[in-house]
Amino acid sequence: MRDIRVVGDPVLRTPAEPVSDFDRDLRRMIDEMFDIMYAARGVGLAGPQIGVSKRLFVYDCSSRKGHVINPELVVDDDTEVLDEEGCLSVPDRETRTPIYARTPRAAGVTVRGLDRLGRPIRIRARGMLARCFQHETDHLDGRLYVDRLARDAARKVLLQAP
Repeated sequence: MRDIRVVGDPVLRTPAEPVSDFDRDLRRMIDEMFDIMYAARGVGLAGPQIGVSKRLFVYDCSSRKGHVINPELVVDDDTEVLDEEGCLSVPDRETRTPIYARTPRAAGVTVRGLDRLGRPIRIRARGMLARCFQHETDHLDGRLYVDRLARDAARKVLLQAP
């Protein structure tokens, strides 16, 4: 099983490339990503987090489970919601568990993309699922949740990370 990349790894800061091959290897990777996410007790995992610079993520959040390939995120409700957010790629250096911080996100989004067979999908989300989609899409754009924090809050998180 692949390791989860942590803050400081350049793959986490590099925009991911679109997926173009919808083959058996892609389906295996999606299955592996679910295994890695569950083993780490996460609710979402993006390709760059396992060193794969491809635009895809998996999620199991708010009683919804799935994957999105080549996602496009549209904000439906830009009301800012502050809530606790952590990341498998930003672990505490001692406990290796995610470091949580109150992170601003939009209240509602729609994600459009493709499934593992290349069929179009569209999902409207609010609450925790909307937060998850925004978080994972940020990974695909080379961003981490700490980039959305105020400078002092981001510094506090990063001082705890490896």
